[in-house]
Amino acid sequence: MRTTVDIPEKLLEDVVKLTGEKSKSKALAKALEEYIRKKRIDELWSMAGKLDLDDNWYEWRHMER
Repeated sequence: MRTTVDIPEKLLEDVVKLTGEKSKSKALAKALEEYIRKKRIDELWSMAGKLDLDDNWYEWRHMER
């Protein structure tokens, strides 16, 4: 999808350099994917200790599929 965005040149240069990609589009896509991945991991970590999972792995293992 084509989009026009105003990104500071230095920031874009850094993204291209750090991702190792040759094109700006691929570098931005890679940076955005990594950002989303990191946010999702942070979200999972924030749930640590808040989920109450029953310790019935034995039942789950032997359930009919």
